Parts: sequence; C-alpha cells; structure tokens
Amino acid sequence: MKLYSYSRCSTCRRAIAWLQGHELPAEQIDITLQPPTPLELEQALAQLGRKRLLNTSGQSYRALGAAAVQAMDDAALLAALAADGKLIKRPFLITADGRVITGFKPEEWQSLLG
Repeated sequence: MKLYSYSRCSTCRRAIAWLQGHELPAEQIDITLQPPTPLELEQALAQLGRKRLLNTSGQSYRALGAAAVQAMDDAALLAALAADGKLIKRPFLITADGRVITGFKPEEWQSLLG
C-alpha cells in the first residue's frame, strides 16, 4: 500500500497510527513533496469523484477559488492536483489492489482493509 500524507496534518497522523496499530504496512510518501502520479489521480477520480478527491479546506484550494476549480475539466484538474499535493484530500491511500481512499474515518478504513 501507498499512503500519501502530510506530517503537519493531524488526520494523517491518526491514519498512520491506525495502520500501525492494525499492523498494516504502507509506504509513506509526503504528498507535498511527491504528489500521486497522474495515473493514480485519474484512478482516484474515477473511483471517488471530485468531491472526495479535493482538499476543499486547504489554502491551495482557497487560493485557486472554488469557481475556478469547478470550471476545470478533468484533465486540467488532474494536472493541478499532480502539481500541488495540498489540493488533494489527505491522507490518500492506495491499496495493493488499486482501491483508493481519502480522508480518515476508522470505520471506513476497517471495512476496506479488514
């Protein structure tokens, strides 16, 4: 599994602790230094839709503006996400079988990861 996270994000830290507590190993990647690849983001968009993919409470999103983000087509959105990891809802987890989950809700992670 790959876990894209941000060290200053308390939700990311809770997700990491949850994974460790359940002995589920994941490669941890700093989402601000190395955002998910365009292919990973495309898969996430297909699985989750825009709402679950965007970090709408972050500074990067506010700087762009909701109207500008909503006006983007999927290609432009994916390019923006690949360029700025802070636009992506985190934590961003990719399972070994390619499923993507964003945000951290323990019950959701439990049902997905067992």
